[in-house]
Amino acid sequence: MSSAIDLHGAPHVARYLETDGEDGFHWRNGTEILILFTKGRKSGEERSHALIFREHGDDYLVVASKGGTDAPPAWFVNLQADPEVEVQIKGDRFPARARVATPAEKPEMWATMAEVWPDYDEYQKKTDREIPVVVLERA
Repeated sequence: MSSAIDLHGAPHVARYLETDGEDGFHWRNGTEILILFTKGRKSGEERSHALIFREHGDDYLVVASKGGTDAPPAWFVNLQADPEVEVQIKGDRFPARARVATPAEKPEMWATMAEVWPDYDEYQKKTDREIPVVVLERA
């Protein structure tokens, strides 16, 4: 069985949830992963996504990059429709409220995220879309 380091998307989420993050919390290049649960804006069904995150005070930061594509990731569109989400970090699953970092907050938060995943800077150069930093506030 391969490590979650080699996994992306649904297989990564499944391994993380099966092991409470024992396999999947630590990912590539020293990054740490949380699972974000959103509700599909059309289906209402729960969706789950493995995302690189950093702690920021009592909050958690994630980046809605989708690799620098012009369209935002579906999870971001879903949380814009319903910002009440759930987050799982290792074995701790909790309700949270998602919001986009304000223009005043974003530069420092972006730098915090690019420090662990420098590709974010490259992703931003690839698109005219302003890639948001999302703040997850524990409810």
